[in-house]
Amino acid sequence: MAIVKDNLLLQAVEGTLGNQFTIYRRNGQIIIAKKRGPSKKKPTQKQLEARYKMLVAAAYAKAIIQDPEIKAYYKSLAGPGQNAYNMAVKDAYRAPEIQNIRLEDMDVVVTAKDEFRVADVQVRVIDDAGVILERGSARLGRNGVDWYYKAAVLPPGGRVIVVAVDLPGNERVEELLIT
Repeated sequence: MAIVKDNLLLQAVEGTLGNQFTIYRRNGQIIIAKKRGPSKKKPTQKQLEARYKMLVAAAYAKAIIQDPEIKAYYKSLAGPGQNAYNMAVKDAYRAPEIQNIRLEDMDVVVTAKDEFRVADVQVRVIDDAGVILERGSARLGRNGVDWYYKAAVLPPGGRVIVVAVDLPGNERVEELLIT
């Protein structure tokens, strides 16, 4: 790969030359690289899964940037050489992260993060027999990271199951045993 600087001949050229070189622009720079051909190896299971995940992320990005409000949100997060579509694909590719679940009296406090935005946090309280006693949405705290759910009952030996969801609908599920 070569980066071209101050060459008038290549300022207006893009594409493949002689089936050997490819000339393209990235972040305002002209780059010349050897033309890549298709791989001769059969893709692995992980590669197939990554391709599918990218296909889903691209489909989400195409659909979601039709909404001007969400497109503006993603565009506001874009860096140099990026656009709203790139940010939407990146958001769809990763699920949110639940960093901590703790009990404070009858409150279930969930610390959930996403590179972009956690859209919702659902909480279920289950007793030791596996019966769902209650469920509902947590509310976002002032710090923008902690979500609060006021439980009516937290039975000893039971579990609290938390589901964090981001804008594209990716989910992360964690549980906490009640002692």
